Amino acid sequence: MNLPKNHTIITVVTVFAVTLFFGCESNFKEIQKINFSEFIPASDADTVNIKYTDSGRITGVLKSRKMLDYSNVEFPFTEFPKGIDVTLYDKKQKRTFIKSNYAVSYKQTGIIDLQGKVKITSETGQMLETEQLYFDQRNEWFYTERKFKLTDAKGVSNGQGIDFSKDFKIINSQRITGEIEADE
Repeated sequence: MNLPKNHTIITVVTVFAVTLFFGCESNFKEIQKINFSEFIPASDADTVNIKYTDSGRITGVLKSRKMLDYSNVEFPFTEFPKGIDVTLYDKKQKRTFIKSNYAVSYKQTGIIDLQGKVKITSETGQMLETEQLYFDQRNEWFYTERKFKLTDAKGVSNGQGIDFSKDFKIINSQRITGEIEADE
């Protein structure tokens, strides 16, 4: 069977183009694999109980059912996808209790992002509830722009936006409503 000369040239060019296309596709996929790095934790732990100390004195206890440590990435962080239960101790060993459904601790900034049914309670009975709260570990300061509910001996108040010291001694709140007994 003899094919016309034009038809033979078209067939040869088509075979060459298909071979080139599939050859490049294979190389492109290999190059993509080289440039791809998996985002996996450096370590993974179940049921953690971490004690933080300063000069032999316990300053905090963190408990969580799951911890993922991403210290192997450019901006290192530790994730607690199943929530945390933390007890902070001041210098007089007074405690502050913190619970949340999820948390992320950023190593470089010292900020902890608490999310999902965040509840903080002091030993004296003050309690703050919100959906998201940040904790600045260096300054021992909590803050949020989300809605909150604050309960203490003076009453219950609701608002949006609050910041306070970890011992609840200094509280700055915004857009607040509720009944509060004022100091005179």
